[in-house]
Amino acid sequence: MKNSIKIIVLTSMCLFLTSCYSVRLRSINGAPQPDPLMLGDDYYRGMEVVTLDTVIKIDLTSKDFTYLIKETDKCKSGKLHTVEFRNTFGGSLLSLVTFGRKRKMKVKYVCMKPTN
Repeated sequence: MKNSIKIIVLTSMCLFLTSCYSVRLRSINGAPQPDPLMLGDDYYRGMEVVTLDTVIKIDLTSKDFTYLIKETDKCKSGKLHTVEFRNTFGGSLLSLVTFGRKRKMKVKYVCMKPTN
């Protein structure tokens, strides 16, 4: 009985740890849009970060989802410097329960500094 509990806990921990990950893509050309008020100690210090935390709905016939980046006050150039996608255990469970139709999406991106 104790061995089966240990196996279940070990398997659950492995699934939990492997389902949480983060991927960051960064351009080597251009400079990030600055934000002097961003004083955190993380990777994005001094950069103006736009965060998307939403659940997207995908039909069974669709295979992909497109989010368009437009020129706004937060993204003056409309060009991306850094993009980070984060997947969590809760997001993986939501996708599993809804058979992939709903996906929790957490994306951070930094736009490029506009050129003069």
